[in-house]
Amino acid sequence: MPKNRRMKRPQRNAEEIRNRQRREDHLFRKTFEASDLKVLDGLTTPYKIQRFLLDLPYSADERYRSPRSVLRDRTAHCFDGSLFAAAALRYIGFPPMIIDLLPNERDDDHLLALYKVHGHWGAVAKSNFSGLTFREPIFRTLRELVLSYFEQFYNVQREKTLRAYTVPLNLRRFDRYHWMGSDEHLDLIGSRLDEIRKIPLLTPAMRRRLSPVDERSYQAGLLGANWDGLYKP
Repeated sequence: MPKNRRMKRPQRNAEEIRNRQRREDHLFRKTFEASDLKVLDGLTTPYKIQRFLLDLPYSADERYRSPRSVLRDRTAHCFDGSLFAAAALRYIGFPPMIIDLLPNERDDDHLLALYKVHGHWGAVAKSNFSGLTFREPIFRTLRELVLSYFEQFYNVQREKTLRAYTVPLNLRRFDRYHWMGSDEHLDLIGSRLDEIRKIPLLTPAMRRRLSPVDERSYQAGLLGANWDGLYKP
């Protein structure tokens, strides 16, 4: 390959990055009020995004909130929180990706917003359970990340319920539905999560051998929980 072609490629990539950033900046300015952007400006790391979510009351409402509505209402459940975290992560340069952690028939699913640093996965989340939120970017695979939630993923009957997870879903594909600023079409994200590939975690023999959650772990996980927002089998 001629030397001049090898030198042009980084310049072309840099220009693509700048163009994408300009599009992202325009999208955020179009979607959010100035006061909203001021909040996002302060959420400069995944952990700061997590701290913002931890400070919000857990919502027991049976509705979906867009990231803009979360900023307005200052409340969220796990679906709302994952979308807000994905938008906030996007604002600081990460792709807006989520995955769904899937239980057996005796519990609710749980959504995570994903981010990756130096090839390792981390997560931001809103949960009614204290152990189902932030993860540092130390996990080499998504399976490792998901399994870090296993012991804390239980229902009010003390049953460990995590069974599978979805492949990641990039929310950019829903930009045409204005998912960051409108509540109207958020059910399409839920429907897509139902459709995409699921990856099982446990064999039948593993499921049969599962032990119940001990009392101390049970109480710790429910510290500060909104009882109205808990799934009751």
